Amino acid sequence: MTDQADAGFSEPPAQRLTTRETAERLGVKPETVYAYVSRGQLSSSRAPGGRGSTFDAAEVDALARRTGRRDPAAPAGALSFPTGITLIGSDRYFFRGVDAAELARHYAYEEVAEWLWTGVLRPGIRFTAPAEALAAARRAVGALPSHCGSTDRLRVAVVAAAAADPLRFDLSREAVLGGARSLIPTLAAALPTVAEGGEETAEGNASPGLARQLWPKLTGRPADEASLAVLDTALGLLIDHDLAASTLAARVAASARAHPYAVVSAGLGVLEGPLHGAASGLAHRMLAEVLERGSAAPVVADHLRSGRRVPGLGHRLYPGEDPRARALFALLAEVPRAAPALAAARDVVATTARHTPLHANVDLALAVLSVSSGMAVEAGETVFAISRTAGWIAHALEEYGERPLRMRPSGQYTGPQPPQPLPTGPTSGSQLARPAL
Repeated sequence: MTDQADAGFSEPPAQRLTTRETAERLGVKPETVYAYVSRGQLSSSRAPGGRGSTFDAAEVDALARRTGRRDPAAPAGALSFPTGITLIGSDRYFFRGVDAAELARHYAYEEVAEWLWTGVLRPGIRFTAPAEALAAARRAVGALPSHCGSTDRLRVAVVAAAAADPLRFDLSREAVLGGARSLIPTLAAALPTVAEGGEETAEGNASPGLARQLWPKLTGRPADEASLAVLDTALGLLIDHDLAASTLAARVAASARAHPYAVVSAGLGVLEGPLHGAASGLAHRMLAEVLERGSAAPVVADHLRSGRRVPGLGHRLYPGEDPRARALFALLAEVPRAAPALAAARDVVATTARHTPLHANVDLALAVLSVSSGMAVEAGETVFAISRTAGWIAHALEEYGERPLRMRPSGQYTGPQPPQPLPTGPTSGSQLARPAL
């Protein structure tokens, strides 16, 4: 074989970047790139033709490593952002590299939240609601009309807790974590108790976990350990799921440096949609109807006949069964009173499979829990919202370390092309002259 040097081959020229490409790779503004040049941290050359400057890609990458930039910033309009929190595979998902279903099965919600926030496991940690914030949240929630739903109450509780925290604008990591550990139990405790005496029973244990605190807010039935395990695992499983719609909203708020309470408010606003957090309520109603009619066949047929999708089935990220549903179904099988609802859910899956091969998702599993435990239709949404609060905080912490206001997509204008004539309103009789300023 002929040697490359003898054949006239030479080293390829170093890759050169434009000012804009350099700024995106460093995650800074173009003006900052020239500041790096003036300080001697970066060298530049004139671009061919004398227009602008170019930069050596290897030197830019080295500067990125020195300044803590591990990945290039997402360009304007992109909806893909570097994150070290959640990875979703074909049939599994991972929190900081650890199987999320296994994590939620072995550890309590608060422990999973700490892992998500810090990458450090703190066995036995429990969150406590501050007295002042809890009192403010309960007063605000108590002033709402009786017909308000749980998400209405949670949104109001967040605002009240924020107003009670004079340090909410401190975006340091420790301050944000301290506020999160206080806010989550405040949200659970601010909700009205379903049955008389239920809250005292649930909160009478020393350092109760969030699942035990939340149970009497969801149902008047006494909590058995098997059902509490299902609820606690559901809370852990739902903490995060990458950049879902509500999480994207939370990150946009954090990008604008909104405080953590405002970040959670942004997430709650999106969560209320029927295609997100409220989807479990649709599955709850369907399961209740299946149990009432004794078979899934007529219920599924009614959905298909009316052009509605069957709730609780299919997920765009999982070709098979949602791993969150799989984990919850396994635990629900150990709860005797859940057997009828679990059988109804399996009937729905089997019946629908004759029409299209869809698998159960986490909304169907939450519906089995809520129906079998005597919970309200919106109980799954409540569980989802309180659980996902920890995920929104995790993404806020990550976003606070990024360049502010980096999430600025560009609109594609489709309106009338300018210049258009100045519009005039309808006139009747004589038109009044505009007063002189």
